[in-house]
Amino acid sequence: MVWFLLILKWQWLPKKTLKNNEDKGMNVEDIMTTNVRTVTSEKKLGEVVSLMCIYRYSGIPVVDDGKLVGTVSESDILGKMFPKLEDLMTGMSTVDYDAQMNQYSDVVSITVKDVMTPVVISVKPDMHILQAASMMVGRKFRRIPVAVGDKLVGMVSMGDVHKAIYQSTLATKF
Repeated sequence: MVWFLLILKWQWLPKKTLKNNEDKGMNVEDIMTTNVRTVTSEKKLGEVVSLMCIYRYSGIPVVDDGKLVGTVSESDILGKMFPKLEDLMTGMSTVDYDAQMNQYSDVVSITVKDVMTPVVISVKPDMHILQAASMMVGRKFRRIPVAVGDKLVGMVSMGDVHKAIYQSTLATKF
């Protein structure tokens, strides 16, 4: 049992750990994922949703010619299947959920650029991990791109931040 915990602890250790709060802190670059799967804005959604479902991605950065130009998320894709909120509020539309589900094949035949969120909110690699976490919490994000200018260099998730904080504060005490 002890060897299992040691392996588990070693496997999840962030690249940098805090030592009795003497360090300046842990930055995003210390915990981010650098091998990030991306898609282009011209990619058909059918291919993208396959990636999302197979690898359990809730969102994927969109990169064109080396530049981060947006993100595409499950919410962006599924949101195309719903009537507009204004139509529902004015009584101009009723919802037939079975018919909405049948629209999925139409939605996945369009391209990423037709559904992606083009406004990129990202964090910098040298940002403190808690500052990045506060940005994610404030915007209700589970993950956020890490960029230098418009170049994607990684992704960081709430899980990455949580694991890093646990490893640097509590894991060494058990």
